[in-house]
Amino acid sequence: MLHSPRFERERVPVVSPRELKRVGQRSQMECTDVRESGEFLLIARRNNSLSATGRALVLGSLVFISLAISLAFAFFGAWLVLPFAGVELAVLCVAFRHVQRHAADFESLAIKGDRVLVERWDRGRMSRYELNRYWAQVVLENGTVPGRSLLALRSHGRQVEFGQHLTEEQRQAVARTLKQQLHNR
Repeated sequence: MLHSPRFERERVPVVSPRELKRVGQRSQMECTDVRESGEFLLIARRNNSLSATGRALVLGSLVFISLAISLAFAFFGAWLVLPFAGVELAVLCVAFRHVQRHAADFESLAIKGDRVLVERWDRGRMSRYELNRYWAQVVLENGTVPGRSLLALRSHGRQVEFGQHLTEEQRQAVARTLKQQLHNR
């Protein structure tokens, strides 16, 4: 499993319980907020509804059903169904492989002292961005896709996006929390 820097303190929710219920309980966010030491950690993960074994079982059952149906049609003389079933299964395999390759992707945002560290794990590759806490600004603006905003931290002309695995409501809650955390110096 990939690890991000973690702080060895107690975990408390960053958003209020009422707001968390409104945002959704299936949230894939871990928050650590240690007020006395000034440390804060937020980890946003992809929402993986199936494990790797579950994905393999679903794909295997789809392959079996599709092949059984297409072979039955071919047996009765409609042999042109087989190539189309093969193309369909190839596309399904590519889609399931894409999901599997991105299953462990996550983002972490850590605030410790005067530093803000944003890490993004994408297919096993890590990108790391470090910003000065005193100059960092939280930006929440409309994105290019309607109904999906862009959450980012901006400092010294550089902008680092965060929250690609979050829902719109979670992105707004994180923006409010980050503004509070950046100003709690």
